[in-house]
Amino acid sequence: MAGTMLKPLANQKVADGAVLRAVARALADLRRGAPVLLYAPGEAALVLAAEQANDPALAHLTALAGGASLLLLTGRRAMALGLAPDRPSNQPPGPAMALHLEGIAAATVVELADPAIGGPSAVKADLPVGETTKLATAAIDLNKLARLLPAAVVTPITPAPVDPGAWAAAHDILSLGTTDIEEYRFAGARSLTRVAEARLPLAQAENTRIIAFRPGDGGIEHLALVIGEPQGGPRGETPVLVRLHSECFTGDLLGSLRCDCGDQLHGALEAIAKAGSGVLLYLAQEGRGIGLVNKLRAYGLQDRGADTAEANEQLGFDADERIYLPAAEILRQLGFRRVRLLTNNPHKVTALARCGITVDERVPHAFPSNGHNAFYLATKVARFGHEF
Repeated sequence: MAGTMLKPLANQKVADGAVLRAVARALADLRRGAPVLLYAPGEAALVLAAEQANDPALAHLTALAGGASLLLLTGRRAMALGLAPDRPSNQPPGPAMALHLEGIAAATVVELADPAIGGPSAVKADLPVGETTKLATAAIDLNKLARLLPAAVVTPITPAPVDPGAWAAAHDILSLGTTDIEEYRFAGARSLTRVAEARLPLAQAENTRIIAFRPGDGGIEHLALVIGEPQGGPRGETPVLVRLHSECFTGDLLGSLRCDCGDQLHGALEAIAKAGSGVLLYLAQEGRGIGLVNKLRAYGLQDRGADTAEANEQLGFDADERIYLPAAEILRQLGFRRVRLLTNNPHKVTALARCGITVDERVPHAFPSNGHNAFYLATKVARFGHEF
């Protein structure tokens, strides 16, 4: 899914505000343990976040839909459980796999979804695996958007209702189509609105302004720290020094030594101030886009020996789930279309360019190990291609 998000924003159609409202409400319901109705042409199913599963909730799904439930896992999570079919080493796993849940207790469903609490004893080697559909992939993505584990209990409604919205309303359940989920990230980026700004003198850069950009669904704001008076020219043709920094509560605020995020944040502010002007975007995509709670789950897996990429994959995520559409849109709204990007990550250069921002130069941005994060830094090089 992350690769899809690299398409130029300007090439996507403007999504109706109804998309943002429908998806945002569905995300809230999933997070509180309620099911939602997801539909595509010719099919419909009730979807429940797997980590919220309990026996009464599973029984309720069966009673409503009248059919058997499936557990949807990403291909990466199924591989970690030893349930994925054999495939060549250079062939990536499929986006989703379906496990039949007949006779499976809710506690086992949660263990299958969450490696932080599950173990080999929770896995039945003979769990039958079924084919998945576009709806299944959308159900997984919906859980990712909710910053929940990418696993869903899905109960198909057979035959699919002629009017899914009316069926859902009659059962007091929210409904949305798979196309809403496909449009959501694009709609969110395009709807970003400048909602507040103020002067913010910093220890590293006294002449700084902070600007907040809020998505149309009322979600978490992204922040722009504008240092000095960067001039992008009348058409944004002058390259501006820019740092894209993904929020890291543990590193930025608590000073965690597990990562180099705090060093990168404060070092970028100093570097931009020394250059005279530039922009740091503080993006709401904790844990390479998986969210704070899932990042803490990943930390637990790292404590057992996984590297940072392996931990995300064992949870069922891609190694890096970040998108750069919001960053590109904010830069455009600030009047900057060409940048000198402060990063060690070549993928950021490619991703931002594919979102319509020209990257004239990659400016190195590295810091020495503190002793605790040596393995983390080595993983960045080996697994993510960072250039130090």
